[in-house]
Amino acid sequence: MKRFLPIGVVIVALLVILFVVRRCTQSSASGYLTATVTRGAITQLVTATGTLNPVVNVQVGSQVSGNIAKLFADFNSEVKAGQTVAQIDPMLFQAAVTQAEGDVANAQAALELAKVNAERIQKLFIQKNSSQQDLDTANANLHQAEANVKIKQGALDKAKADLDHCTITSPIDGVVISRNVDVGQTVAASLQAPVIFQIANDLTKMQIDSNVAEADVGAVSVNQDVDFTVDAFPTRTFHGKVVQVRNAPITVQNVVTYDTVIGVNNADLKLKPGMTANVSIIIAQKDNVVQLKNAALRYRPLDAATAEQPKSTSSPSGQRPTGARERRAERTVYVLAYGRPNPVQIKTGISDGIMTEVTEGLKEGDRVVTAELTSPAGSSSPPANPFSGQLRRFP
Repeated sequence: MKRFLPIGVVIVALLVILFVVRRCTQSSASGYLTATVTRGAITQLVTATGTLNPVVNVQVGSQVSGNIAKLFADFNSEVKAGQTVAQIDPMLFQAAVTQAEGDVANAQAALELAKVNAERIQKLFIQKNSSQQDLDTANANLHQAEANVKIKQGALDKAKADLDHCTITSPIDGVVISRNVDVGQTVAASLQAPVIFQIANDLTKMQIDSNVAEADVGAVSVNQDVDFTVDAFPTRTFHGKVVQVRNAPITVQNVVTYDTVIGVNNADLKLKPGMTANVSIIIAQKDNVVQLKNAALRYRPLDAATAEQPKSTSSPSGQRPTGARERRAERTVYVLAYGRPNPVQIKTGISDGIMTEVTEGLKEGDRVVTAELTSPAGSSSPPANPFSGQLRRFP
């Protein structure tokens, strides 16, 4: 019996140690939610939406009014510069040219008569058989006839130009994106030129006109890499580069954005004009850095949270921050040690909106507090069951 006594003492001691360790673990685990500091890659992005457009998009219209007699191009037709794409009925304009030619001939005949009459009066005046008034009248009639010829010639040139505008040609090489008229339809060019075709110069090179919020535009610059997706190909990521950040502001309901132009290579012609692109502009990218969840940066204990309210990081438009905003380099986080959160000063780097780089103050494997479980009202101790209390998170 005595030989079993030491074994029993050892077993009892192990059970006591196991019970104490378990109670300590439950006490810390049931009171706080933690996240482990890890190491990995992090990418800081600016997100936006935009529309795909051809780099060169020409609207072909008509300078004259009339009925569409013929169409020589349709949707997706490839056209060359100078190629006829539409014909307006030229009958009325041809009649105007014929009338203008008759007016010019009539004016030239009147000019010849005025010249002969002026020469005759000049001879009679020299022979003292005509007065100075007759000579002045003859010269004035001659000048009026010359001016009338120029007026009629101008009307003839205009009539010929209108006749030429009945034939509509493509100004560039490209592809017809849209056709807005049909044969027999009347186009009216009295107030503004009606658009008949839209022609894109080269669909293998396109651009995205994206609207970047004013809080993010400071981090965007030319030649930054861009990843984007479109709804037509949800599993494929396309790539581009920032080619221009325009200075003209776009204000909609007091929200200011700036047009950021992104160049895109569309060699396989998968992307089509008008598609909506979900854009991610890569501001910074690092590999193998120490990082922690952003929830740890927002956590404050109960006593500290009442004295210091966390600042809102939402944009004026109510959108979630995209990671491009300038952040404080020095922050305070709480590391869980011996069952209690202890404040630690850290220095942060870039952030992707979910994880933030830690440049100083933490090491890989540290456990930082992200939220705390508060016990029900009237109880000062943590609940025995973690799910019986309330989860206290911080915005």
